[in-house]
Amino acid sequence: MSASKGPGGGTPGTPGTGDDESVGPPGRFADDLIGLDPDDPEARAFAAHLDRMEHVGPASFTVEGQLAGVRDFAESANRADGTRRLAAIVLVALVLLGTGFVIFEVLEVVLRTAL
Repeated sequence: MSASKGPGGGTPGTPGTGDDESVGPPGRFADDLIGLDPDDPEARAFAAHLDRMEHVGPASFTVEGQLAGVRDFAESANRADGTRRLAAIVLVALVLLGTGFVIFEVLEVVLRTAL
């Protein structure tokens, strides 16, 4: 890499430039991703994982926090495979069955007292 090319000069990994590994990946996790190819899907997944781990969201005791937790669970379940995905599906089915049972019981009590 020449002295005139900084991290913003030139495109790292461009054939013919001779600086395939001299410039690290840009961004928030540059120190964690040194030596990894920024175009590699696994490196991108690792950076996304680091972003999720450092993400500061709403407090977990607020409605927004609870909804963010549900979103995180759904995203994790979509990324999972095999036994973990099956466990997530079973957990969601049990929660929906429990919710349906409670709603049915409440409607039964309301209709019984109204008549």
